[in-house]
Amino acid sequence: MSSDDGSAPTPPRTASPPEPFDVGLISPVTVGIDDMVADAAILDALVTAEVALVRAYAALEVAPSAVADDLSAALGWRGVGRTCREHGLDAADLARASVAGGNPVIPLVGLLKERVPAESRGWIHRGATSQDVLDSALMRVAERAATAILVHLQHAQGWIAGFLEANPDEPAAARTLTQHAVPTTIGWRALGWGRALTRAYDRLEAARAALPAQLGGAGGTLASFVEIAGRERAEQLPAAFARQLGLAAPDAPWHTSRWPVTELGDALVQVLDAIGKMAADVATLSRTEIAEVSEGVGGGSSAMPQKQNPTVSVLLRSAAIRAPQLGATLHLASALAVDERPDGAWHAEWPTLRELLRLTLGASSHAAALLSELRVDHDAVARNLRLTRGLIVAERLSIVLTPLIGAGRLAEIVAEASRGTDLGELVRALPESDGIDVDELLDPSHYLGLAASRDPVPETDPETSAASDGVPEAAPHSAPDQETP
Repeated sequence: MSSDDGSAPTPPRTASPPEPFDVGLISPVTVGIDDMVADAAILDALVTAEVALVRAYAALEVAPSAVADDLSAALGWRGVGRTCREHGLDAADLARASVAGGNPVIPLVGLLKERVPAESRGWIHRGATSQDVLDSALMRVAERAATAILVHLQHAQGWIAGFLEANPDEPAAARTLTQHAVPTTIGWRALGWGRALTRAYDRLEAARAALPAQLGGAGGTLASFVEIAGRERAEQLPAAFARQLGLAAPDAPWHTSRWPVTELGDALVQVLDAIGKMAADVATLSRTEIAEVSEGVGGGSSAMPQKQNPTVSVLLRSAAIRAPQLGATLHLASALAVDERPDGAWHAEWPTLRELLRLTLGASSHAAALLSELRVDHDAVARNLRLTRGLIVAERLSIVLTPLIGAGRLAEIVAEASRGTDLGELVRALPESDGIDVDELLDPSHYLGLAASRDPVPETDPETSAASDGVPEAAPHSAPDQETP
């Protein structure tokens, strides 16, 4: 209820549990795929990181193997590179408890100790700092999300390849600065989409492969681990910890050297750039007055029953528009990561990276679905190609005729054709055109350049979908399951 006196509104009383804050109501591009980066998934990864540290100690024979086994059983360890789930913790409860310490790891440690035998409690979080666990957990979540995104991009590239086969070398009007320019082909435009997706795929794949675990101790010197395990094993511990999590071994602690976050963020932005460009083209080409393509599904209007809106393209553009600011925030946070452990700059990364992963997951899934249903209206393509009554090949006329009649005379012909005179008649009337095949000269299909000899869309590595944690090869219009049992 709102207050008339300007005081804070009183929340309504309810006997039922509160609804989740964000279920995607105003972010429909992410609906159905949010679970991979939801708070529950981050909590699972936090628990996994704590168990992985104890297992790393045991692998180096620092901690008793029985302790690692007991802890693994108690907290739902599911194997190297996989995620704990059966730990019995509630993300909402942990969130409330995290306010006092500024991060969720502090209360998590106490909760985990309550769930394991007394003799094992001393090994939980031993030597680590909160940032070690939280950074490693976020990299674990990011690695799984990136794997799913790469699967979606593979599907999208497959649909582009099929689109190219179905639309070989069909002339269409290219547009520059919103105006008809020269002929291109439907396939050449789609090939540009595919190349952009391939470059984004390669960059994300490289960033994913480099995602490291974090283990540096309180000040990034690993002093606590040297005290616990000795220098030699302390040097081996970060790599052993990373192996348990299915992440890359860190070269050194990166508490304030945030390249894993910024490089991943840049790769995600590039993916969304590529998807956004494709969506912008589809949205433009589906305008009523152009109507060369249509999405083939959905798109109804609440008020205008005649409309078939390019809804998927609109959602994809919304994600691409939001992405650069998120990437910039990651860079700003990294630049301000002062001292040996950062203050609020580190905290600002958490929701920013999660939102960028969320948008890219949703957009990549919808991009594959868009391409799977994309339709071409070939009559509209041909109609639009004829709109300028042959002037779509004016550049070719300039190249061929200017040496014969001069630039001034050619400009007069173009101007007269623009006023409605038949361009073919104007060219045939030229004495200098004797011996020129005017029909061939004016045929847009004979002025396609390299657009008529396309290379295939570059292939991506099919092994991506077999990457860690059982992310399946999802259908292009559905999100991967969070994890395969």
